[in-house]
Amino acid sequence: MSPTDEPRYETLLYQRTGRIARITLNRPERGNGITFDLPRELGQAVERANLDPEVHVIALAGNGKGFCGGYDLVASAEKMLTGGENASFWPAGSPMDPAVQAINHAPGEAWDPVVDYQMMSRNVRGFMSLFHSEKPVVCKVHGFCVAGGTDMALCSDLLVIAEDAKIGYPPARVWGVPTTMVWVHRIGIEKAKRLLFTGDCLSGREAHEWGLAIEAPPADRLDERFEILLERIARMPVNQLVMMKLVINQTVMQQGLHTTQILGTVFDGIARHTREGHAFQARAAEVGFKQAVRERDEPFGDPGPSTFKG
Repeated sequence: MSPTDEPRYETLLYQRTGRIARITLNRPERGNGITFDLPRELGQAVERANLDPEVHVIALAGNGKGFCGGYDLVASAEKMLTGGENASFWPAGSPMDPAVQAINHAPGEAWDPVVDYQMMSRNVRGFMSLFHSEKPVVCKVHGFCVAGGTDMALCSDLLVIAEDAKIGYPPARVWGVPTTMVWVHRIGIEKAKRLLFTGDCLSGREAHEWGLAIEAPPADRLDERFEILLERIARMPVNQLVMMKLVINQTVMQQGLHTTQILGTVFDGIARHTREGHAFQARAAEVGFKQAVRERDEPFGDPGPSTFKG
């Protein structure tokens, strides 16, 4: 493939260094927020790495102050009630307009849960490309990994996180349900309930103690420890890596992950259309998404993400 034939990405960077394919989320000015394009481009980049015989392992990371702050909803949450321009991160006038209308609409308007499911399950397929990748995926988290960002981190095979980073799913408090629903498979039923019954976040150190992360080094050693792990995995023959991952993943699939993801994706749509979900949406339109999130999280002693600029 010539340089001019290489895919162009809007949301991420792709690079191969030796036996390592590096996928880096690259919208740092928006906290690497998830857009319409990201799940699709992520799946394409994972496939590219799998088709490259020189690649043994995939490294997933994010540029900027943190790994990923979830869906890029600052603009859409504030404008979806007013019908303003750019009322969603899905492109206006695109073939996805019916899905946009199903997901983002004012209370009282008709909502089609099937169209909502079709749209969000598309994103799940993109995130799960990491899980289904034939080659191992190691994710590096620094700064923050919250809300929808956890879908990518948890669908990866191994997680290396800075000890002072923040990871969790605050939308469990209102307006969201994890669509990939891999929390219980990563940390067990009791710990998953502890997090999703409160929306609390873990520090990187706690994530390691809970078994979510394989390692939680100090922030100034995160890159070093990440690279050491990647290099050790890259020494393995590709065929051995593929077989090890396939056989281990079968245990999770037998536990019913696919069925749970269907429920999680449907419930995510319902959560955005409850009385509380509509109230949160209305508050975001009134005072801004960041302020609405702060108000949601303050009773829990958590000021919420404050890294995004509306």
